[in-house]
Amino acid sequence: MAALTPDRHSATRVAFTVIVVFVVAQVTWWILMQGRLANELRDTTLAAWELDVQTANALLVLDPAAETALLSRYAHLRPTAGGAGFEVDPAARREVERRSARTVRMLAFEGPFFALVILGLLLFIAGSLRAERELKRRQANFLSAVTHEFKTPISTLRLLVQTLRLRPLGATRQQDYLRRMEGEIDRLERTSEQVLATARLEQATAPPPLAAADLNQVVQGWIGRLRPGLEVRGADLDVRYSPEPLPVALDGDAFGVAFSNLLDNAVKYTAGDDKRVSVTLERDGDLVMLHVDDEGVGVAPSERSRVFERFYRTGDEMTRESEGVGLGLALVKSTVEAMRGWVKVADGPSGRGTRFTVVLPRRVALAESDERNDDATGPRTSAALGGGSAV
Repeated sequence: MAALTPDRHSATRVAFTVIVVFVVAQVTWWILMQGRLANELRDTTLAAWELDVQTANALLVLDPAAETALLSRYAHLRPTAGGAGFEVDPAARREVERRSARTVRMLAFEGPFFALVILGLLLFIAGSLRAERELKRRQANFLSAVTHEFKTPISTLRLLVQTLRLRPLGATRQQDYLRRMEGEIDRLERTSEQVLATARLEQATAPPPLAAADLNQVVQGWIGRLRPGLEVRGADLDVRYSPEPLPVALDGDAFGVAFSNLLDNAVKYTAGDDKRVSVTLERDGDLVMLHVDDEGVGVAPSERSRVFERFYRTGDEMTRESEGVGLGLALVKSTVEAMRGWVKVADGPSGRGTRFTVVLPRRVALAESDERNDDATGPRTSAALGGGSAV
């Protein structure tokens, strides 16, 4: 099947090319043919009027008193200047020529417009087919990735369990095996969490309820939960909290899933045993920003507009070494947008790696309430706010 796909794509391109050429040729022929018919009708009409002139003049010679009746019968004629006969009325001649020219102009406009409409529809169909083909490719990659993400840890767990059952191991070796088993279970849990969270977002009929919170405290809580698992994978976390409160409205659980995906992505694409990941919180006017920086392989500029699409991953699933199913960043984008924010990607601040930035609107009303409380009770310490740097 895979070997036939390029042939089918080539056949589709050839078919569309043939259709385009046929439409252009047909419209061009139609314009030329109708224009020629319009000109022939004009010439035929004028030639017939010249015959009417000869007929009217012959009848006038036979009956000079019939001039009024002849003019009534031949409305496109008029007496000559000398009054010795009839001639084609110049106004009638101009009207025939004007109608012929208008018909030609109409054809010259309608023909290309018709062709553009047909070509536009063909391009739309071609784009839809291309998008459908790309979606099918991503879905096939997704199925391959999901199969790999479940099958590999399950196989590893089975091997480790059988080893523990069949042979006696020392305490150190047992602890090593248990740590590896825990890591594989975490991998299964992350994959299941991504798939289930994506399904919940798609099935949601209303935006999630948002609660007021200080982003410093929310991030601090999630760092405490996620740090052990990330450090087992080699992460060296550097967290810099804002020295001032960062009031936002968010769904704590959904934000945690998005935040854990950003940290997981940073660790996943950073090579080496020491994976330095920085988290920075700051305020920019009425916006609150959360930066997650890594020193990994980075994201090419041409890929940045697509990394947040579902199932999209660079390369091919059968040759890609990194874990994942192509849902993590799509889940981050959907979750943050449901909280009235957005997420963006850029080069890391040091020129290496990648910076993902989550931007949320600052809750101004809550901030003003906090400032009034500060005026009444005195300034808070940076420790109370979670300010400073935690490594």
